[in-house]
Amino acid sequence: MQVNIATPILQRHPNTTGACAEAEDFSRLIAQSHARSTDYGICSRDEADYSTHGHSSLLAALDENRFLFQHAAPVMESLYAQIVNTHSVVLLTAANGLVLHSLGDPDFLDTASKVALMPGVEWSEKSKGTNAIGTALHEKRPLLIAGGQHFMNANQSLTCSCAPIFDPHGQVIGALDVTSDHRRSHLHTLALVRMSGQMIENHMFTETFSGELCIRFHARPEFLGTLVEGIVVFSPDGRFLSANRSAQFQIGLTLESLRAHTFSSLFGIPISRLHEIFGRTVTQPHQLNLFSGLSVWCQVKMKPVGQWLQGLDMSSAPASASSKAQADTATKRKLQLSSLRYLDTGDPQISAVIRKLCMVRNHDIPIMILGETGTGKDLMAQAIHSDSARAGQPFVSVNCASIPETLIESELFGYEEGAFTGARKKGATGKIQQAHGGTLFLDEIGDMPRQLQARLLRVLQDRKVSPLGASKEVEVDVSIICATNKNLKAMIAQGAFREDLYYRLNGLVVRLPALRERSDFELVAQRILGTLCSKKPTIGLTAEVMSLFKNYSWPGNFRQLHNLLRTAVVMAGCDGRIDTLHLPDDFLEEVAQMPMAEPVDSPIANPAMVAMDNDAGNLHDVTLAAMAQTLRLHKGNVSTTAKALGVSRNTIYRKKDLLPPDIWG
Repeated sequence: MQVNIATPILQRHPNTTGACAEAEDFSRLIAQSHARSTDYGICSRDEADYSTHGHSSLLAALDENRFLFQHAAPVMESLYAQIVNTHSVVLLTAANGLVLHSLGDPDFLDTASKVALMPGVEWSEKSKGTNAIGTALHEKRPLLIAGGQHFMNANQSLTCSCAPIFDPHGQVIGALDVTSDHRRSHLHTLALVRMSGQMIENHMFTETFSGELCIRFHARPEFLGTLVEGIVVFSPDGRFLSANRSAQFQIGLTLESLRAHTFSSLFGIPISRLHEIFGRTVTQPHQLNLFSGLSVWCQVKMKPVGQWLQGLDMSSAPASASSKAQADTATKRKLQLSSLRYLDTGDPQISAVIRKLCMVRNHDIPIMILGETGTGKDLMAQAIHSDSARAGQPFVSVNCASIPETLIESELFGYEEGAFTGARKKGATGKIQQAHGGTLFLDEIGDMPRQLQARLLRVLQDRKVSPLGASKEVEVDVSIICATNKNLKAMIAQGAFREDLYYRLNGLVVRLPALRERSDFELVAQRILGTLCSKKPTIGLTAEVMSLFKNYSWPGNFRQLHNLLRTAVVMAGCDGRIDTLHLPDDFLEEVAQMPMAEPVDSPIANPAMVAMDNDAGNLHDVTLAAMAQTLRLHKGNVSTTAKALGVSRNTIYRKKDLLPPDIWG
């Protein structure tokens, strides 16, 4: 994507008087910034401050600003391609001036590092005095700070052009900067930076409001689809949501003032009229009039009328009982057909995860699922695919940990005939190509060999696959979901996982709670039993078994619970209830030997803690059940039972009357 420096910018060309006023305004701005620098306690003779926020803090900042980084990284590459070999560096910063990412000529990167102009270093005014990044962020406007205009002498060898970047809601989210040697600066650099920043803002804006009524407009139709087009978005009923900076300029109102408007008040027609005007030709521009009288050419992105009506509040419209019943039935059917909703079993953590997933559905945002082994990451990935517009296309799962390292490259990318010894006669299609049009699920992505991570990154960037031994690339269209139980940030710090791949994959990161952390255990267990014993859906668990389960730590999570229940169903024969006698011996022995986990719905930490409290009153049923089970396992031996539970023998004897008489040896 190339930035066209000839693209018109909507601003007046200043005359001589205007230029003088502009220069005076800039001089005042620099003087005020220098005064602030002095107030911050900075001395102009200070040496360059190399102190960084640390690698872990930088990774945390990158994670916090991943939405900005994802949209800025490709634009930075395009910008750098236009200034390459000019002894310059392109920088992306957070809203506080912390440098997040840099691209530059190798010789100038070395020079920049000597003045601490590198990732992990903060370039706010409070830290570095007057400089393009810090001052532009403070003033919330693009600035060029050259040579002696810098407050610190150490920075006066630089010329810096910086533009703040605003998020879709009008808040400063970061800054884009090009810094070069003051002897090699170019007059057009600030314009390039401004337009690149505007490109980033528009990308973030359209993604954030991709599902809303979007109107793109300009007074001249040839400027539709360019950086200078105005973009304004509304809810289905015409409520104003947001506008990009070009729209604010053309309308002549700030974002704050626009929030008081609706579609009708801005364009002078009801929203129903908009549907009539555009009809089926939403891609064709039409002329509308702004409330100021300015005529603009518009293109509209909107859903069909029927879909918009689903989003409207129809509570004030008269409705018959039958139509309401039909709507209720349709809603229930929709929930039943939703794979994600099926996984929503009442746990607040899971409900929050599913809400986030539903919000990004069909927006081609990569999803990363974190969680311990066995927490259902694969089920969640399948549900995401099943609820998406790609549901009718392939869902291809690749377990990066289970495929031998020598085979994973050919499995992922495929190969041509004769690519290597032992290759199939006609070659093989790789998993990525098999997923074309659908979803590629990369399970245990943390186990992917590092040498393949670069190839995967290239596929994600170019959307093309090059099979082994092939002379040409194959285009692919895949939605990416990945999962891991590893700490990828720690792996990045250790050099085991590529940082650029990490930020390409984690468009939305969700974490699945461990089974022991969930509050919906009973419903989950019943769901599993229903799949294992469908002919007898009434099969259940005795209270004693449920108490044991709720207090167990479940290191294998759902996979362990599923396998255990499968054995128990066979033992019980689907005859109504699973009791302790149907549970495997190794599980019962483990229960007796390991500390009990805290149940989600109970303040009790474990049975031993309750038993050691002489003033606790009657023991909770869970505690009694666990104590009884441990006594059975040890054939009524109080000494070994007390040791297993971590309590005194007297504690158990004091509870003797509360325990079943048949458990004593």
